Amino acid sequence: MMKKHQIYKRDNWNMMTVEVQGRQLVLREISDQWGEETHLFMSRPSMMAWAEQRFNKEKFEGTDEEWQNIMAALKEV
Repeated sequence: MMKKHQIYKRDNWNMMTVEVQGRQLVLREISDQWGEETHLFMSRPSMMAWAEQRFNKEKFEGTDEEWQNIMAALKEV
């Protein structure tokens, strides 16, 4: 059974989802700048390590609340 988590969605072109496929985590990041990027993780800790770099708090271009929401959503996967 596959479970899909929506991490955030600003519009149809800026969103992130994570699908849990057995032991694998498939993270899809869709943006109007980069198109669709797919990342495959074998564990939650490896996904969170990627997220810490991808959403570096000092360089994050949104509000602190947005950052907190994204990280919380990822931790709930």
